[in-house]
Amino acid sequence: MISFHNLLLPPGTLHDARALLAARALRAFGDGFVSLLLPYYLTLLGYSALQIGLLVTATLLGSGLLTLGVGFIAHRHSSRRLLTAASLLMIATGLALPVLTDFWPLLVVAAVGTLNPAASDVTVFSPLEQTLLTRATPPQSRTALFARYSLIGALVAALGAQAAGLPDWIAGDSSNNLLPGIRMMFVLYALLGFATMVLYLRLSPALESEHHETPVPLGKSRRIVYTLAALFSVDAFAGGFAVQSLLALWLFQRFDLSVTAAGTIFFWTGVLTAFSYLAAARVAARFGLINTMVYTHLPANVFLILVPFMPTLELALLFLFLRSALSSMDVPARTSYVMAVVSPGERAAAASVTAVPRSLASALSPSLAGALLSVSAFGWPLVICGVLKIVYDLSLLKMFSAVKPPEENGR
Repeated sequence: MISFHNLLLPPGTLHDARALLAARALRAFGDGFVSLLLPYYLTLLGYSALQIGLLVTATLLGSGLLTLGVGFIAHRHSSRRLLTAASLLMIATGLALPVLTDFWPLLVVAAVGTLNPAASDVTVFSPLEQTLLTRATPPQSRTALFARYSLIGALVAALGAQAAGLPDWIAGDSSNNLLPGIRMMFVLYALLGFATMVLYLRLSPALESEHHETPVPLGKSRRIVYTLAALFSVDAFAGGFAVQSLLALWLFQRFDLSVTAAGTIFFWTGVLTAFSYLAAARVAARFGLINTMVYTHLPANVFLILVPFMPTLELALLFLFLRSALSSMDVPARTSYVMAVVSPGERAAAASVTAVPRSLASALSPSLAGALLSVSAFGWPLVICGVLKIVYDLSLLKMFSAVKPPEENGR
């Protein structure tokens, strides 16, 4: 008889992984509605596209610097303790947003808080969770576990995007009730942070016992990790032009969508992304991690480039949906690849070092995208994003197609 544990977790995986997957789900739900409500909230407060882009930049820059700091101390502190501290920061972020309206205080919260304007997880939580997940499963199940991690995040983030329409539904015909409704959603974000913290506190000390190699700073894997980090930075810089908050802002401007309609659109893009994760592990097992990362990413980027050229909302959505079905299959493959090509003790450092440049690089482009959207509704940020991501794909293939993780060496 197949148990629920076996359906949720791949063979040989510790039960602690369920708590980490549940924590990912709670955070994803909060990120799903905040990424849409934040630009809408700022628009209602009277902020321009350029100012919104600067705030999004601050969120990504702050996440990158915080993750960098954690990377320097991860080998000296418990990952569970660091995750608990990050949860407290998430609670503080949700409680601060409803009471702030001035630009500079909001900029501070964006920089030091846990706001995530992207559809993917670019916060300090991610590298810490990835390290613990790697310890909780054998190598042959690693990619499958990361696929479930990404799948759960995408599906629940899609539900969160749909929940972004709640303030509209509550307000009905009265626009005066929109701001209070949005502020209550930020309070809900704080409550999700509390629930996440409870899950982290319940993690077993076995994940960080003497049975696991003691975390150490990068050593023999430094060169490959730094090279991957540089390449991932190109991908992230490109992605910053089309983070979910700015993509929603473009849809608001170009097609005059309501936040409810945008929530429905991002619900379905999230569902398509989630189901692509189901295929990621199988495709990676058949064709290899690097090939999976590159050959699913390339067509997705072509679809993104075509979106702004579409004359109608329906055609634009068609290519957005096609892009969503392929663009994130590389996520579990990328995470698994990094964890596979470094020694066990270096995994925490490698996760942070590859995550930090992504956050810092992605922080540079939203302000540029906001400036472009403030002068044109065409969608140049989407074109730039797609072109740069194609450059990343081809560079990754050329540089790492021959660098295989241990489980692929027999091919």
